[in-house]
Amino acid sequence: MEKIIHVEVGDVTLEGMLKIHEIDKGIVLFAHGSGSSRLSPRNNFVATVLNDNGLATLLIDLLSVEEDKTYQTRFDIELLTKRLTRVVHWVERHPETKHLPICLFGSSTGAAAALMVAAALGHKIKAVVSRGGRPDMAIKALHRVVAPTLFLVGGNDFGVIELNEQAFEMLNCTKKLEIIPHATHLFEEPGCLDEVARQASDWFKSSLLTK
Repeated sequence: MEKIIHVEVGDVTLEGMLKIHEIDKGIVLFAHGSGSSRLSPRNNFVATVLNDNGLATLLIDLLSVEEDKTYQTRFDIELLTKRLTRVVHWVERHPETKHLPICLFGSSTGAAAALMVAAALGHKIKAVVSRGGRPDMAIKALHRVVAPTLFLVGGNDFGVIELNEQAFEMLNCTKKLEIIPHATHLFEEPGCLDEVARQASDWFKSSLLTK
């Protein structure tokens, strides 16, 4: 089943695409990065691979169209975190998803929001994957993350690699940092996004099996 859903947050309505099947093992919420959206071909590709591996997905825009036009809002981690938290609560209450364990997939600044939510909600979040993320922007909360956490970084994403390495040291949970050879920030090089999807799928499935 695939359908558009809406989550009310104050005077803003967030729109997302929910894909769910009868025997899903869990659901992965996508927190998009700055300047991206639920229509991102990269995240949709990853979501399709997760669907094929028995995971439901929810790709949702955490900012309205107007908000996303503002550079400062895109990097407002506190705002993104509040919005993502509301989406988690929606999933927990929605009849079609409330039985599913929740995982988070974040890219760019969305990864920081995902980690902040994981830190706040503890064992409610079963696993986190960051793709080309900025976990350093959640540095104050990283020590409180208990969900198994995977950082995926491009081998040619210079600068971001170092930021991920610094943030990785702050994590006290089950963790892994994987550098994808030859990949730049958007993982557009041949085979790189396939590797991201494979590793993310394996991480989510193994984390859910241990719960």
